Amino acid sequence: MAIRSKSSKLAQNTVLKQILRRCASLGKKYDEEDDQGLPVDVPKGHFAVYVGENRSRYIVPISFLTHPQFQSLLRQAEEEFGFDHHKGLTIPCQEVVFRSLTSIMLRS
Repeated sequence: MAIRSKSSKLAQNTVLKQILRRCASLGKKYDEEDDQGLPVDVPKGHFAVYVGENRSRYIVPISFLTHPQFQSLLRQAEEEFGFDHHKGLTIPCQEVVFRSLTSIMLRS
């Protein structure tokens, strides 16, 4: 079991906060925004991601950000698409794989 240093935990928290800030703009093309500019169809504590060839939209809990499997998907997304674009957070995997993975994460 590896021991994580305080600085690596701080770095991970910083990255997660950046992801959440970038996710705040997701979903704007689907519904109206609230007074803070956040999409009203995304409940508090959740964010939208786009998955698969058709870019199907999924609303997922923020708690997924702490799962190593989801973090791996985010790294793949960053490598393939980057995070600095206006098309929403796109996860580069097949929808069936994403649904399977998220169902496992919800149970744990």
